[in-house]
Amino acid sequence: MKGLVSFSIFLSLLIFVTPDEGDEVEVEVEEEPQLQLPFRDRSHIEKTLRLDEKTTSDDYSGVLQRLRKIYHNAIRPMEQAYKYNELRQHEITDGEIVSKPMILFLGPWSVGKSTMVNYLLGLDENIYQLYTGAEPTTSEFTVLMHGNKVRTVEGIVMAADSARSFSPLEKFGQNFLEKLVGIELPHRLLERVTVVDTPGIIENRKQQERGYPFNDVCQWFIDRADLIFVVFDPTKLDVGLELEMLFRQLKGRESQIRIILNKADNIATQELMRVYGALFWSLAPLINVTEPPRVYVSSFWPYEYQYDTNQNLFLKEEVSLLEDLNQVIENRLENKIAFIRQHAIRVRIHALLVDRYLQTFKDKMTFFSDPELVFNEILDEPDKFYIFKSILAKTNVSKFDLPNPSIYKDFFGINPINSFKLLSAQCSYMGGCLLEKIERIIAHELPGLLGAISAGKNPPLSSCDITGCGETPKNRYRKP
Repeated sequence: MKGLVSFSIFLSLLIFVTPDEGDEVEVEVEEEPQLQLPFRDRSHIEKTLRLDEKTTSDDYSGVLQRLRKIYHNAIRPMEQAYKYNELRQHEITDGEIVSKPMILFLGPWSVGKSTMVNYLLGLDENIYQLYTGAEPTTSEFTVLMHGNKVRTVEGIVMAADSARSFSPLEKFGQNFLEKLVGIELPHRLLERVTVVDTPGIIENRKQQERGYPFNDVCQWFIDRADLIFVVFDPTKLDVGLELEMLFRQLKGRESQIRIILNKADNIATQELMRVYGALFWSLAPLINVTEPPRVYVSSFWPYEYQYDTNQNLFLKEEVSLLEDLNQVIENRLENKIAFIRQHAIRVRIHALLVDRYLQTFKDKMTFFSDPELVFNEILDEPDKFYIFKSILAKTNVSKFDLPNPSIYKDFFGINPINSFKLLSAQCSYMGGCLLEKIERIIAHELPGLLGAISAGKNPPLSSCDITGCGETPKNRYRKP
């Protein structure tokens, strides 16, 4: 009897200490909000980017039509006559002229690039969101574009469609096109910009193992990007060979670069100050400019900031970044005109240099001279013959715009000097002189077009039949 009473007491204590099945469910429900923060308010994104304002493409079609006319009539003939594309490897297509501003995301793996894209576009908890994770997840170059419906576009189709601005990517090979994917979304932000998400930089992987020239592809996107976000997080501040190569490719594009220190709410305030200093310490040898790029410190993901952090600071930093992005959207026409004018200046300088090389070669040649020896002497010692110094006497030519003389050794190694004509011979009764046309658009037409936009005037829309802006681009993969 005594043992039976003891056993009953033991059972009572066991039932009292051990929670039943219902209690277990209640404990899990109470802990779940601690594992996932509530979603953050997104109203400031739409307000700052002015996504509620409707803009029609007709407001810009006249300017873009004029740009296409200027390029095809004045710049492209000079490019073809002096084979500029073989020197710079930057061929401008009609798709690039009418393209929207490009926003490019670069940085190490798993720093939050894809998460930031999802956050800006509101793709979180959406079946079309970019895949994210703690491990290296993005292995493709993902281009997010506007479309009437959600669909995926293969890289081979994007490269074949000259109506888009990605047709020159075909030169990087089929292995790369398999790593290129486009996503069309009916999003208001994508009506104004194109967003490109890139694979993360992995320092212990050689470029050859990717199967395509990764650095060359990055350079292609860098050359065409209007705004470049280089993303870091507090745990990945080390600079390796591949990241160092990336910053070398960003030389001369410092005005487009924005550094983002992401996931800033994961560390304490005092530690954040040390991380901020360490980031500048790591990047200082790579950015040799007087004014460093703008750095934004925040946490770009859909959930609320961690408690006991600088939430007001992070929100102000995010709004500042959105204002920066909005400036690119507002100034897209001005930037496009400035880009075409800068390209025209480079083409003109190249044509002047080839003309000077050719004129010097003709002056040095005699009846008994060896053409190869004479021209090799000019290539080896261009300063002796005042090749580059004579160009500086021309209007709108700066010494900082002159290319490296060594690149012309390779250029003339492929293109014999006798295959070119002097600029004085590049004239026709109907078309005029190539040099006069390109100088006119640099000095008058493009600045006038820029002034009309600044004054709020929209140039009238002209017909391609009159302007000669080229035939409508075709997609080789689209059935007639």
